[in-house]
Amino acid sequence: MQQCTEMAGMNPMEKKLAEYKCDTNEAISLKLVRFADDLEDESTTFHPEYSHQLYGDDEVAFGYKGLQIQLYYSAGNLSTLFKVKYSARVTEKFDCVEPDDVEGKIREIIPAGFSCNTDDFTSLLEKETNFKPFGTLLHTYNVHNVEEGEDFTYQIHKVDLSCPGFREYHKRLQTFLMWFIETASFIDVDDDRWDFFLVFEKYNKDGETLFATVGYMTVYNYYVYPDKTRPRVSQMLILPPFQGEGHGAQLLEAVHMFYCNLHKVQDITAEDPSENYVKLRDYVLVKLCQTLPSFSTDKLPLGFSDDMATEAREKFKINKKHARRVYEILRLRVTDMSDETKARDYRLEVKKRLFAPTKKNQREMTKMMKCLRPEELASHISQMDTALQQEELEKSYQELLAEYRRVIERLAQA
Repeated sequence: MQQCTEMAGMNPMEKKLAEYKCDTNEAISLKLVRFADDLEDESTTFHPEYSHQLYGDDEVAFGYKGLQIQLYYSAGNLSTLFKVKYSARVTEKFDCVEPDDVEGKIREIIPAGFSCNTDDFTSLLEKETNFKPFGTLLHTYNVHNVEEGEDFTYQIHKVDLSCPGFREYHKRLQTFLMWFIETASFIDVDDDRWDFFLVFEKYNKDGETLFATVGYMTVYNYYVYPDKTRPRVSQMLILPPFQGEGHGAQLLEAVHMFYCNLHKVQDITAEDPSENYVKLRDYVLVKLCQTLPSFSTDKLPLGFSDDMATEAREKFKINKKHARRVYEILRLRVTDMSDETKARDYRLEVKKRLFAPTKKNQREMTKMMKCLRPEELASHISQMDTALQQEELEKSYQELLAEYRRVIERLAQA
């Protein structure tokens, strides 16, 4: 309806030109190809969530009708097929109107060595039997596929940049970030403080064992005075065909267990974590900490303790802030919220933590008021409106409860 309204206000030439606009998220088709038949199988195609980093905030390409941007990868080594198709181009109909350089934008992010025709790409599929996962095997696990009625095997590997062939592979792998992480950027792989963790699926093809890329995580090791490091998760992506199967939780838990064995590691953090990552981290950290003595059912009602913070850090490299969140989730799980007294005790403790930053700001503001002019004082007083604060605090608390309950439900399902 909106498009029809916009078209109604255009002159004939503008209407003609509007026909040459394409949604780049729909135009770009991605595939992870295992078999030659996958090339023509629409069920194996997926599309970007984002394309604004290449095609602008409106995620629109101008100059083409029926635009198709095919970006296909072999499932394991990620050998790449790149093709651009369209039914009509604006310069064929109108003089002095230039189409967007859609092909050039893609070439800016995909490394050299890609195929431009299907036959060359198909020949590369035959070499997938030579592809083996990079690095050191950390963890193997199985996932039961209900539709297929069988278990599939997956491996998580820790990789160093010195691993032969990995740099070239990583250049191809990181191109997926542009399509599925809103503020993605490529990292400087020449910095040896990066750690890489990859997930692969084992599968059979004509009686041979092959490996498909499932996802990965990059972690940067920051220095902590005097002799520690703080690994910070930078990027994490499970490729769309594998999402919703629990691979993210397996990967994050494997990464925590890897760093747990390193004495030099202080704790593990994340760089600008997304909402989905926070949900995943909540689940994994609660799953780990529920086994610790300090988080036992009889100790949870007594409140968050130094023992909890210490044990979470020493056993699983979890910092105090995250340990406190784990405690609140586990305490909610053992609290009978239909009991008014227990529910009130829980609510007050969580709200006290939520309100702490506001209370600190109020103290600082009170000190500042002595130096303010009358109009400035009135402005600051309005910001301290108690009723509004209580309303916002209650809203934050209810949102937090909903998040915590989702984690508890997932734990129950697991």
